[in-house]
Amino acid sequence: MSEGNREMLLKTRGLTKQFGKHVAVDHVDMHIRRGAIYGFIGRNGAGKTTVLKMIAGLADPTAGEYEIFGCSGKSLAKVRSRVGCLIEQPGLYPNMSAQDNLMIKAELFGIRDKKYAEELLELVGLVHAGRKKTKHFSLGMKQRLGIALALVGNPDFLVLDEPINGLDPQGIVEIRDMLQRLSEERNITILISSHILEELSKLCTDFGIIHNGVLLQEISQEQLIQQCSKRLEFTLDQPEQAMPILDRLGITRYEMIDVNHLYLYERLEDSAQINAQLVEAGVFPRELRIYQEELERYFLNMTAEK
Repeated sequence: MSEGNREMLLKTRGLTKQFGKHVAVDHVDMHIRRGAIYGFIGRNGAGKTTVLKMIAGLADPTAGEYEIFGCSGKSLAKVRSRVGCLIEQPGLYPNMSAQDNLMIKAELFGIRDKKYAEELLELVGLVHAGRKKTKHFSLGMKQRLGIALALVGNPDFLVLDEPINGLDPQGIVEIRDMLQRLSEERNITILISSHILEELSKLCTDFGIIHNGVLLQEISQEQLIQQCSKRLEFTLDQPEQAMPILDRLGITRYEMIDVNHLYLYERLEDSAQINAQLVEAGVFPRELRIYQEELERYFLNMTAEK
């Protein structure tokens, strides 16, 4: 993902974190444009949480630097209040209600109206549990309350570490819809980490893939979809015999993979007619199927190669 002319809300340069001899984050250069929903993808232990902690000001880099809203170094203190964070488990007072937990943080921002907390609880789907003590909350409910706490103070940038962890399928859909609304209606830029690429693909506009502390790739949603695009797979005894026929049909986006397979990336809806043309020309496919690589497989293939 190139910066181009888009305004960057967050930039990191050579961001590194080392614990003893272990390099947890290795010279990460991350770019998040304003208004984006950036999916930070990586396996458990890849370095996602450590990067988020540094961006949130909860850990100091061993080397490198980062810039938020154009501020870096000591000037970051000016913009910290514009960043809302949920890193690892939300810090909750177990013997207090969800509403009271929210009001404690709201008062730090000079907000004393309890309706403010009620609105946030409604936003995250906890309006009916506002008076319930958080020690009785399920993991999913705690995650929702953690997001509500991150939204206190109306931040412009939301940093969420595995926010769909512990949610059932319906809860995941609700959180996804909520984050989409926050992005569209409040123009909040969101950085969300997860190891579930398939789920984030339905939400995010941009992605960063991290593995063993190294940022392997930054890619837009459009580019990712293109990488995982559908294709026609022909199994043939002599694939090269099919190529002149495809050329004659005006098909250009194809490639011979090996001695028995040919992949075609366009006019998938004409598969029956293409097959008929091949047969008529004396080329007989042994098998024809439409295939689309799953996003999870794309991620696994990328990290396995490294």
